[in-house]
Amino acid sequence: MSVQLVLRRLQRDKDAEMKAPFSSRFTVTVAALSVFVASSTLKPSAVLAQGGIRDAEIEALIADYSNPILRAAGLGSQNIRIHLINDRSFNAFVVDGQNMFLHVGSIMKSSTPNQLIGVIAHEAGHIEGSHISRMQTQIARAQTAALFFQLLGIASMAAGAFGGGGNDLAEGGAAIMYGGQSAAMRSFLNYKRAEESAADQAAVRYLNVTKQSSRGMIETFKLFLEQSSTAGRGVDPYAQTHPLPQERIASLQQLAVTSPYFGQKDSPDLQLRHDMVRAKLDAFINKKNRAVVFRDYPDSNQGLPARYARSIATCYSQGSRAALPLIDQLIAAQPNNAYFHEFKGQCLMEEGGSMNEAIPPLRTAVKLAPRASLIRVLLAQALLASNNNAVLNEAVENLKLALVNETTNAAAFTQLANAYARLNKQADAELATANAYFHRGRFTDAKMQAKRAQAGFPLGSPNWLKADDIINFQPPKRRG
Repeated sequence: MSVQLVLRRLQRDKDAEMKAPFSSRFTVTVAALSVFVASSTLKPSAVLAQGGIRDAEIEALIADYSNPILRAAGLGSQNIRIHLINDRSFNAFVVDGQNMFLHVGSIMKSSTPNQLIGVIAHEAGHIEGSHISRMQTQIARAQTAALFFQLLGIASMAAGAFGGGGNDLAEGGAAIMYGGQSAAMRSFLNYKRAEESAADQAAVRYLNVTKQSSRGMIETFKLFLEQSSTAGRGVDPYAQTHPLPQERIASLQQLAVTSPYFGQKDSPDLQLRHDMVRAKLDAFINKKNRAVVFRDYPDSNQGLPARYARSIATCYSQGSRAALPLIDQLIAAQPNNAYFHEFKGQCLMEEGGSMNEAIPPLRTAVKLAPRASLIRVLLAQALLASNNNAVLNEAVENLKLALVNETTNAAAFTQLANAYARLNKQADAELATANAYFHRGRFTDAKMQAKRAQAGFPLGSPNWLKADDIINFQPPKRRG
């Protein structure tokens, strides 16, 4: 296949990505939930059913919150990933032993770092306690019990209907069936409440190990209490998967106040970073509604988070030229803040249409935060869009470095394929294309591209083997 044809095959995906550029800046991706377990070491990425948010600044902050907690839980070497979901509700959950999901609403509604760290500690407690795998066993038991009662009920109903026993027996069969299902479900929910309590206790232990307060957890549960009081009264406590907030607050209060770190407060620097991220989220979510941002962050508020929010709102409502003076003021206040330089480049790309002007601030951002892989992806995108062949190798180098950590970033592989194609490196372009398709779940296309790529590499070479992994990958069959 020619290089030109490779480019044409990628154009549809590339066009979509350029309209909503994938980078370390606040961006949303939407796809079907697709979590695979395979015997091969090669696995596709798990993508989200809801909007998944990627942002270098937010992810760096969450990593600083979570890493000490995960180490305290003995999970530091398990490569646990925290995914941000574009949902304004306060929620977090785990689905297995390697993935934690955090609603951005949990960040926006947490007034202190400690509150959010407590949420992360609680979810780490579920992972460390293997609650997900145990829960699956409990679900199976509940289903088995429910099935038993259902079969018994059907037998009784059949006897009543056809054995001359009358309606009383048939109604008795229905009572057995529905009553048995209810008992099975209550048994499962009782187990789930016990696991939630265990995760709370584990969270307090992790916070103590890391010399942090558990006060934030109590404050969070009080928030839940307010929500539950408005959501509905008279709720059956035995039909809840979580202990009622009043019970959790009382239990936690007894445990937390005994900690020598209960009075510990977040550092001013950490609080500022937390406030900056909250302002950033608020501004991006409302970026097309400048009035909301300026209501929440009026000109009278000259704090750095408020100025950050206003610069974002200005960029997306009035364009880059109006926003640049505000962004430059942020940079003057914190010249070593990589994310201010990153946003300057992003604003120029998205609202100014100037790829060449975006490159210098993005290069500065990469220099200040060399491990921020998503910023490298954005820089590479600007380099490729500049249509300057002299910077193609720089784009390739940034993408290769980014993909060391962003191993499942389909958009980065698409950009890499584009760069290789323009450099006339056909086999490399086809292999990058195969990876892009693979991590989008398009396995048939991925295998076809991998076969073409493999023909261009020496037998047994590293790239030949990478292509071979894709060729031989077998997606697991869907259950049910």
